[in-house]
Amino acid sequence: MNELQSTIYSFGYNLLKEAGLSSQASHYINTILLLIAFFVILYVIDYVLRRILMLLLIKTIRRSKTRFDDFLIHNKVLKYITHLIPLIIAKQSLPLIFTGFPQITNGTVKMVDIAIIITFTLLLKSIFYTFKDVLNSRKRFTDKPLDSYFQVVAILLYIVCAILIFSELTGKEPYGLLTALGAASAIVILVFKDTILGFVASIQVSSNDMVRVGDWIEMQKYAADGTVLTINLSTVKVQNFDKTVTTIPTYALISDSFKNYRTMQKSGGRRIKRSLNIKIGSIRFLKEDEIEDLKRIKLLKSYIIERQQEISTYNLNHVDDPTMLVNGRRMTNIGLFREYTKRYLLNNTKIHKQFPIMVRHLQPTEHGLPIEVYAFTDTVEWLKYEGIMADIFDHILAVVPYFNLELFELPSAADIHDVLLANFNENKSSLK
Repeated sequence: MNELQSTIYSFGYNLLKEAGLSSQASHYINTILLLIAFFVILYVIDYVLRRILMLLLIKTIRRSKTRFDDFLIHNKVLKYITHLIPLIIAKQSLPLIFTGFPQITNGTVKMVDIAIIITFTLLLKSIFYTFKDVLNSRKRFTDKPLDSYFQVVAILLYIVCAILIFSELTGKEPYGLLTALGAASAIVILVFKDTILGFVASIQVSSNDMVRVGDWIEMQKYAADGTVLTINLSTVKVQNFDKTVTTIPTYALISDSFKNYRTMQKSGGRRIKRSLNIKIGSIRFLKEDEIEDLKRIKLLKSYIIERQQEISTYNLNHVDDPTMLVNGRRMTNIGLFREYTKRYLLNNTKIHKQFPIMVRHLQPTEHGLPIEVYAFTDTVEWLKYEGIMADIFDHILAVVPYFNLELFELPSAADIHDVLLANFNENKSSLK
């Protein structure tokens, strides 16, 4: 190589000398001409690599059925290879161009070496990310936080790149910088605190299977309620149901509480847990004619007949004074309403029968007696779930008056106006 460099340099130098130029002028002009030829050759090589070979390779790759080569293009692996080849040629050519200029040669070679280190680092990173995309394309890895692991690899590559560049600039062995970093480990830990926390959190999230890409999570502290898009080293992106995106620190998944709906989605049923408030003053024992009228309800007929027999037998054996309704057992409108609601749910084809179905009392409040419906739909799809729940409560609210019950609601301005007007008319008529 040295003989070739010497031959090329001497050829141009001797031609200029024969043209009548001085030794110094021939030396400078020869260097400039070689530098121009060097840039022209590099441009031609770069053009051939990028415009011809790259286009041919990309066309060939796009016709193939495998996805691996598509990921190579997506992550710019071929692009970095085409950048690396001219840099290697430049490193070999610069001593030839700057013959007689040792300081310039050393400086330019160092700059090219740094460019090679950076390009090679980016090439390795793109290769690693290609493997990440390959793994993401397989079902067993789609819900794993691969981004976090490969970001750690990228950070390690950048650290190695920085050490090699430092070694190239200072002329010292890389071990010296590693020793200095060891002494300043506390500062390094402080600078990379979030990265370290994120990496540890990613490992725990993955090993404990806490969150996967595609899970529906709810985290009130960060106003997140939606689907997990990505799990990175430092952040988790959640697309909320209003199409906004919330970014959560990865380490928050192990330091704060959140709700994951994955098991609900897998179960095939989604819970209905909603109550309506019954006005306590409307709750009472039912009269015989009211009971006979409620027997016309198909879902309650068999239950009422069975209960009547049970109550009659009990009262006959245990009650001395049946004229007092408090003595013995009686059917109430609220009891029959609860039983009807339960049977209605059991006969509803949209309710999951393998999960609990319950209609229960909650603690009475100043807003009445809450009657809670606790059941599960046979679907987890949000739109269908809301439709099923709405249909159920449409029906329940409509049948409340049939049991001589009243729903509690705070009085409106119109209600207050009617009461005042009625009192005014009553007082007016009494004055007359």
